Parts: sequence; C-alpha cells; structure tokens
Amino acid sequence: PRVQWLKELGIDDSQVAKMITRFPPLMGLSLEGNLKPRVQWLKELGIDDSQVAKMITKFPSLMGVSLEGNLKPRVQWLKELGMDNSQVAKTITTLPQLMGFSLEENFKPRVQWLKELGIDDSQVAKAITKHPPIMGYSLEEILKPRVQW
Repeated sequence: PRVQWLKELGIDDSQVAKMITRFPPLMGLSLEGNLKPRVQWLKELGIDDSQVAKMITKFPSLMGVSLEGNLKPRVQWLKELGMDNSQVAKTITTLPQLMGFSLEENFKPRVQWLKELGIDDSQVAKAITKHPPIMGYSLEEILKPRVQW
C-alpha cells in the first residue's frame, strides 16, 4: 500500500526504489499515522502535489520527522521570523532537508549572527527564502570568513 500511495503522488518506481535505499524505515512508517498526515500538512502550507513528491524524493526522511515535535515548530519559527506561507513553502520545497535541521543548533545561531551584522528579521527571512542552504552552512568555517573579507 505504501508504494502504491507514493506512486499515486507522482513518484515513479525508480524514485521509490532510491527513496527506500536512502531511508529504509520509510516502508515501516504507517500510511495513516505518518505519511498521509505529513503530506496533508505540506499541502496545507500551499505546496502542490508535484512539489510534495519532489520534496519526499529529495528527502525521504521528511516522512519520519515528527510533525508536532519538529516540522510544525520549525515552520512556526520561520513564520515568527516574518515569513509568510508562500515564503515558507518556497524555502522548504527548495531545501526540504531544512526541516531536519535543529532549531537550536542551526536556525537560531545563524539568524542571531545575521542580526548581529545589522540585518533585520524581514531581510533575514528574504535571505533564507532566496538561499535556504545558508541555514546549514558552518558559521565558523563558511559564513564568518566570507563576511570578514
């Protein structure tokens, strides 16, 4: 049933095989308890079926991330930063792995550093929307050295 459901989302057999290889627990997740609620939630954010399929294909672990404990708090935090639903949708469809990043270890330190540079919340939100990988770059090895030039 899981494979058929993934195919109904628009994910072909070869992509399903790659997803299972990259995230074997995918086949053990409950269709009703895990997969469908996450997909429904993504759609409620304004992400269409084809984008949801791309997100799951890129980052199948997304289906195993806690909806209440991780996904919703990360999106809420982005909204509190000033992102609207369309910016959140664009950001997480561009880099779905972002939803696996830690608020405390990734999001907050990078945003704090950007604010220390004098960048306000709305500009930070725009920067994250335009280039989501910034949230995963090392502060010490990548971001700070590039600004210090």
